[in-house]
Amino acid sequence: MGSDTAIEYLAEEEALRLAATAPVGRVVYSRYAMPAVHLVNFKLDGKDVVFKTRKGAKFAAAVADTVIAFEVDEFDPATRSGWTVTLTGRSSLVTSKPEQERLAGLDIDPWIPDREYFIKVQTQLITGRRIRSHELVGHDVRD
Repeated sequence: MGSDTAIEYLAEEEALRLAATAPVGRVVYSRYAMPAVHLVNFKLDGKDVVFKTRKGAKFAAAVADTVIAFEVDEFDPATRSGWTVTLTGRSSLVTSKPEQERLAGLDIDPWIPDREYFIKVQTQLITGRRIRSHELVGHDVRD
């Protein structure tokens, strides 16, 4: 851990609490051996990420049982403060009818219609950081 007093490394519980407050997150995965990022609505199911999609790039990544990163954040440009949380794990298409019905209870409301497939990221690693306002730290973090 660094000595920068403006950065706080978050405990897993705090990182999950903050992640649950975000309305959207970014799915980061590899497509054709290149990095790809997609914005999705999501919910947490314990520490696992759940989102809905259609057949296509995210669907293919999930079916391939790949490791992906899922990033959520919040920031305040006026105070130069905020937080970021990354959840990393293996994605999979949810095919079990009982599990699909249970996940439907999470009330994921995609902004784009016709998203009928549930993707679950079984989180194995959670990292998070909070950057405090430089006024609260006592010096300008831009220095």
